Amino acid sequence: MKIAMIGTGYVGLVSGVCFSDFGHEVVCVDKNPAKIEMLERGEVPIYEPGLDELMARNVAAGRLSFTGDLSQAVEGADAVFIAVGTPTRRGDGHADLTYVFAAAEEIAGCVGDGTVIVTKSTVPVGTNRKVAEVVAKANPSLEFDVASNPEFLREGAAIDDFMRPDRVVVGVSSERAREVMGEIYRPLFLRDFPIVYTDLESAEMIKYAANAFLATKITFINEIAALCERTGADVKSVSKGIGLDGRIGNKFLHAGPGYGGSCFPKDTSALARIGQEYAAPQQIVETVIKVNDEIKRRMLEKLRDICDGSFNGKRMAILGVTFKPNTDDMRDAPALTIVPALVGGGAKVRVVDPQGKREGESLLPGVEWVEDPYDAAADADALVILTEWNEFRALDLGRIASNMAHARLADLRNIYSAEDAKTAGFEEYVAVGR
Repeated sequence: MKIAMIGTGYVGLVSGVCFSDFGHEVVCVDKNPAKIEMLERGEVPIYEPGLDELMARNVAAGRLSFTGDLSQAVEGADAVFIAVGTPTRRGDGHADLTYVFAAAEEIAGCVGDGTVIVTKSTVPVGTNRKVAEVVAKANPSLEFDVASNPEFLREGAAIDDFMRPDRVVVGVSSERAREVMGEIYRPLFLRDFPIVYTDLESAEMIKYAANAFLATKITFINEIAALCERTGADVKSVSKGIGLDGRIGNKFLHAGPGYGGSCFPKDTSALARIGQEYAAPQQIVETVIKVNDEIKRRMLEKLRDICDGSFNGKRMAILGVTFKPNTDDMRDAPALTIVPALVGGGAKVRVVDPQGKREGESLLPGVEWVEDPYDAAADADALVILTEWNEFRALDLGRIASNMAHARLADLRNIYSAEDAKTAGFEEYVAVGR
């Protein structure tokens, strides 16, 4: 099959590379000439473990290429995937579909008959039918089909998620679209990975419902963590105790400073707006959004307490600013709430993150970036763990404590324990829900 992938952001690039590894001929398109030049040089514009090697292998095999020319990319394509951004629209919280509809209109002008136009971007219910309307209006004589194929990729584990998915969701409204999508995903079907075929609206809703449910689990355990702190319970024990129930499961039950990233914040916001538009308010989701914001502010109070009530003049060492480990993504990361508040409060902040500096330098003005956690902690008044990178899981806490001005640790990811901190010589230790 020949596939054109419109957009080389996180979803588009990972999907395009993985489809080419299935054996399909894939052309990835982007309007940004600098990004295309970068990809043609074999450089990956995002950090995703293993993506650079997989991309190089498929380029060398002649199955994967990059271009800024849409008409060239879609020529002879069996399927054209739209994988452009759908950021939260300013003012109303809805998903901004400007790029999706612009891509659809442009595709209509150069694609051939029989092509399936597939929306891989996360879009509100009803968008795929609007895409069909846009294409039909732009090219009334074109014979085409549409499909919805939402992604479920975890940043940091995206390749494994694509190659060994829990499920593939495909929304279609014609038999031809189902046949083409079935052929595209045939390598997964042959290995018995579930492929769920449904209507367009259900596929769109599955994506939002899945992310909202996961965001709800995270927020639930963070509220339980606050209660644990008041009652003397340990949220790690509580998480284990409830997670072993097969009806609940143990994933997304790790207490911390709140969810962030490219998906959960914008998708919960969009689902809440969809509910309001259809007069079916999503009250649980609306509460999740509110509580998640409150959790980030609660983390600031923890830090203020450990700093004797004021950040002014304090030297703070921050370990990790990306929203999760194994990614360079800073979108809606808790650090974007916490670090500016520290700087604004008069603290001198040093930051260490294995991949966060490229995005973080412009997003976190007023901080000093260092490479080594021990250097960051030297002479600091407090050490704060915001992202649980593996590099931070086995630190020599004794060495760190002995070199700090005041040995105080705020472990907002619960990767150490109070006993670990005490043994290492920390005078004060705070965590989440413990």
